[in-house]
Amino acid sequence: MISGAARIGPGWALGVLSLVASCASAATLQRAELQQVGAVTTLSLQFDSKPQARIFTLAKPQRAVVDLKGFRGGSGLRLPEGVGVVSAMRSGPLAGRQGLRLVLELDGRVQAPRQRYLAPNAGQGHCLLIELTATGAVAARAPAPAPPPNSARSSLPVRAEHAPAESGRDVIVAVDAGHGGQDPGALGRAGTYEKNVVLAIARLLAARLNEQPGMRAVLTRDGDYFLPLRERIARARRAKADLFVSVHADAVRDREVSGASVYVLSEKGATDEQARWLAETENAADLKGGVSLDDKGDTLASVLLDLSQSASIAESMRAAERVLGTLGGVSDVRKKRVQQAGFVVLKSPDIPSMLVETAYISNPADEADLLNDAHRERIAAAIANGVREYFMDHPPDGTRFALDRRRGAATTTAAR
Repeated sequence: MISGAARIGPGWALGVLSLVASCASAATLQRAELQQVGAVTTLSLQFDSKPQARIFTLAKPQRAVVDLKGFRGGSGLRLPEGVGVVSAMRSGPLAGRQGLRLVLELDGRVQAPRQRYLAPNAGQGHCLLIELTATGAVAARAPAPAPPPNSARSSLPVRAEHAPAESGRDVIVAVDAGHGGQDPGALGRAGTYEKNVVLAIARLLAARLNEQPGMRAVLTRDGDYFLPLRERIARARRAKADLFVSVHADAVRDREVSGASVYVLSEKGATDEQARWLAETENAADLKGGVSLDDKGDTLASVLLDLSQSASIAESMRAAERVLGTLGGVSDVRKKRVQQAGFVVLKSPDIPSMLVETAYISNPADEADLLNDAHRERIAAAIANGVREYFMDHPPDGTRFALDRRRGAATTTAAR
């Protein structure tokens, strides 16, 4: 036997060792989870290295397929039971055993799947989030989102009980705490998770707004759980919100960078969203003011949507300028002017929306401030004051702010 092995030569042994090393270091899928929020079912996949996924759908029967080239299933991997639009899930090797294929059996049709990659952060590995949004009858029968287990408060935005008609209704402000659950957001040098500090600020902001006469806040999330970006917009719309404020804490490589900034939607982001709305039938709904797009021709619907989005961006800018000004009184401001970007959560075509980066969590001093209860109170109060100033100068029709403004104008005229 020894002489036979010798005749094969040393190259054989090196080849075996190389194959063993390759198998031992193969990239693995470590965990898979499914979660449903309304009509959106999210597949969360966690890996030990950055994945490259090809995702597509098949019909007859309806399926979603995720191809992971160069990956295999980890030894402890267990596929989840069906949830939401996903009735079952299975896995198998790609052709030629070049990777792993996941097949999700669907209970109906879905929109084109959306994927979002999350880099390793806050103790978790590489994460890929795949959103499957049900359409038609499947979406209609999707249950209302329920509060997650262990959440102390309800996450559902409940429409405010408005004041009597003679007093004018309350303005509704949707307060959105960024990230959550398996999406921790940025990580501070001291180990602070963005998702936690922004939830604390969001709760304080909602409390400050609720203290103001004529204002009512609803939280898009009030616990540590994942919420798809467009579901945040949907919750604001269901709450009939007059304004949407998303709270975040930025991070960059340069730890010297600090301060707050405020963003509204960019024109390009608005154009992209307009095309999506016109293309997707489930968006054939009323805009604020009761304007419906589903009975309009393509050209008229496009014009109406463009007008609504342009007006929304203009109002967003006015509100954001007020908030940026009040923030400057309690915190350093990194960018002195309101910035514009294509953030998904800002893409409601008829609700003025802003994203507030309260600080740079990557800066040690800013991180310490974010952990300070008194500083979080000051940040929340500043944002609330800016929102109040905006509504005082730009009150929506039928609100208490609008009635107070008219009464004040009448009193001034009578005094003259």
